Amino acid sequence: MAQILKMEENVFYNILRASHSGLRWVALILLIAAIVNAAVSLKSGYYKKKDKMLNLFAMVILHLQFLIGAFLLMTSPKVSYHAGWIAEKPGIYRFYGLEHLLGMLIAIVLITIGRKKAENTIAINAKHRKIMVYYLIGLVIILAMIPWPFRANLGGTWM
Repeated sequence: MAQILKMEENVFYNILRASHSGLRWVALILLIAAIVNAAVSLKSGYYKKKDKMLNLFAMVILHLQFLIGAFLLMTSPKVSYHAGWIAEKPGIYRFYGLEHLLGMLIAIVLITIGRKKAENTIAINAKHRKIMVYYLIGLVIILAMIPWPFRANLGGTWM
């Protein structure tokens, strides 16, 4: 029975990991699209429904990505929150258990605040500017916190 539960746990972990990895590309594309759209629309004088929806979808997919990541954090062998975990294994455990988590949380909070501020702004060019600035700062933080394959010993993949 314990072996069956362990196998089901591995299947769940693998599904979460694949979802989190694959959804990363959708999130990055939507975030970049929202930034480019805001930059292009800055002088247009219009804030259309497509602008609002693109900004919303980029934010929502990032929230979904964060939720999947939170579930993944609870099942991942790369994170172990036991006494002294940072001191014992400062590399991969610290990255996934602390740096990745906090960096992504900060980025998503900034993006959410930026979208809310933009929606509450009356001036059209200010709406686009706020989206562009907040989403760009969030994107930079996200890119820094992704465990890319070229980052030493973090176990990231292109998947």
